[in-house]
Parts: sequence; C-alpha cells; structure tokens
Amino acid sequence: MTNNTFLGKYRGPWTLLKKEMLRFWRVAFQTVAAPVITALLYLLIFSHVLEGHVQVYDGVPYTAFLIPGLIMMSVLQNAFANSSSSLIQSKVMGNLVFVLLTPLTHFEFFAAFLCAAIIRGLVVGLCIYLGAMWFVDLHVVHPWLIVAFALLGSAVMGTFGIIAGIWADRFDQMAAFQNFIIMPLSFLSGVFYSIHSLPPFWQKVSHLNPFFYMIDGFRYGFFGKGDISPVISLAIVGASFIVLALITLKMLKSGYKLRA
Repeated sequence: MTNNTFLGKYRGPWTLLKKEMLRFWRVAFQTVAAPVITALLYLLIFSHVLEGHVQVYDGVPYTAFLIPGLIMMSVLQNAFANSSSSLIQSKVMGNLVFVLLTPLTHFEFFAAFLCAAIIRGLVVGLCIYLGAMWFVDLHVVHPWLIVAFALLGSAVMGTFGIIAGIWADRFDQMAAFQNFIIMPLSFLSGVFYSIHSLPPFWQKVSHLNPFFYMIDGFRYGFFGKGDISPVISLAIVGASFIVLALITLKMLKSGYKLRA
C-alpha cells in the first residue's frame, strides 16, 4: 500500500483527530497550562506542609511519593474532559450533525476522539512531570509500566468521556459527571496517601475505585513499590478499557442520543 493510498483511506479519521487536537491546543492556556499550574500548586502546598512529617514508602520522600499521583490524576481528568467537553459542546451548538454526515464508521469516530483525549492527557502529564523536576529528582524503576498505565488510564477516561458526552444533553449534566464522579474518585484513589494508612473497611472500599489501580500502578513504575501488584492493576485497567470501549462502540453504532 502506497503512502497516498494509506492517507486516502484514513483521511476522514485523521482529519477528525486533527480537528479535536486543534480544538484543545488553540486554548492551551485553559486546557494544558491551567491543570499543570493546579497540580504544581497541590505539590507546593502539600509538600511544604507534610514533607518531613509523612513517609509512605521507606526511602521515598513524601514529595516524590506525591508527584506520580498528581501526574496520573491530571492525566485521567484531562483525558475525560477532552472527549466529553467536545461532544457536549457539539451537541449543544448543533454542529455534531456535520460530523455524523461524513462517511466515517463508528469505529473511526471512536478512534479519533479517543486518540485526541489520550494526547491531551499525556501532554498535561508530561508538562507536570517536567515542572515537578524542580522540586525533586525522580528515579524511574519500570518505565514500561509508566507508559502502559498512562496510555491505558487515559484511554479508559477518554472512553468514559465519550460515553458521558453522548449521554449528556446539557452542560449541567456534564458538570454532574465531573463533580460527583470524576473528582471524588480522583481524590479518594490514593493520590495523597497510601490506602494501607486507612482502616480495613476503607481499604476494601478503595479497592472498588478504578482510579486507585491506575494511580497505584503508575506510581509503581517510579518506585517499584505500591499497595497492590502492578500485574493485577494492569489487568483491571485493561479489562475496564475493553468493557467501556465495547459499550461506547455499541452506543455509536446505534446512534444513541446522536441521531434524531
């Protein structure tokens, strides 16, 4: 297959992907810089208050422990925000119909929105990592785990964002997803603490939080230490993505809340 033939075959999804990437990049101060600054402020405040008073893993300063959690939390939140906000804006403004009129398959539609969400999440995460290097020098033990959890985690949340964007009809419904699902699960996932510091009951509850597995596995890639085996975390996150992807593809194929 020649390069021109390849581009011709995938011109549609590639164009939609570029459109989604340009959508968040043109307002990068809001979509990239703002979450980076927020994460670094969390790091500055919590490290200043708790450094020297809290140590989760032996030989790991609290500031170093905190950084991977903040990176992954921001990756997840921004991957969700990218796909969900794009769909709800298109639905409310009425221009989603122009995308649906194109000869894109439901899989190509899904792939374009998903890739854009992953890219935004990874860009935000990388910027936070570079900014955090001013605070502490992080040593990476298992780089492949970091990449795997970053990609899978952002894919899970990008897919969940597509589901939320399809389901929601108004901005306040989308805000409910952010305020009552994404934000609580993010803060109760072990970003700022180890779940082993919790009472037994709340440790069991934490194991029901999918964000916990994404963040703990991502952190394991840096320190080689975690609250649970990274293999278990990777399996749970991978299975979550497969389930959500199948649900999303079924919704797109049926035209649920997309076609009158």
